Amino acid sequence: MALQVYSAAPRTSMVQNSASQGIITKQPAMVCVAGDCPQLMKRKEIGLRMGFRVRSSLDATAAVAEVGQVTEVTKDTFWPIVKAAGDKTVVLDMYTQWCGPCKIMAPKYQQLSEKYNDVIFLKLDCNQENKSLAKELGIKVVPTFKILKDNKIIKEVTGAKYDDLVAAIETARST
Repeated sequence: MALQVYSAAPRTSMVQNSASQGIITKQPAMVCVAGDCPQLMKRKEIGLRMGFRVRSSLDATAAVAEVGQVTEVTKDTFWPIVKAAGDKTVVLDMYTQWCGPCKIMAPKYQQLSEKYNDVIFLKLDCNQENKSLAKELGIKVVPTFKILKDNKIIKEVTGAKYDDLVAAIETARST
């Protein structure tokens, strides 16, 4: 018996079952609700220990940002995407869910991502999970827009200043 993990998208998972002497199998990812796994529940009822290590294909997927759209990043995916961008201009929108000005800028930011096909647009929710990256990038107010080139921050725009953001992007693109 192997534990199967479900995901919304069709993907594959690497499953290691300690009961199968460490054999790792690659199989389709699926959802397993405890009540839907009678073999698992039976083993649990009779007190057998079961150890599973599940690795999803999502874990091995490299962080990718697509030009022409805004890509949500986390503390774990931000720097790999910036490094992969090479000499392309990267714009990062640092926002929070509760910020009114952030909500006003979001559709304008999306429009900019569609306009500038040579620029990578990212957004980072400065929540508790991403606090370490937000601190590393020196955020003090939201929204804050960081413009990076060659893995370095070259410009910062704080507040919902659309015209300043456009000017900073234009400047970064021309350098």
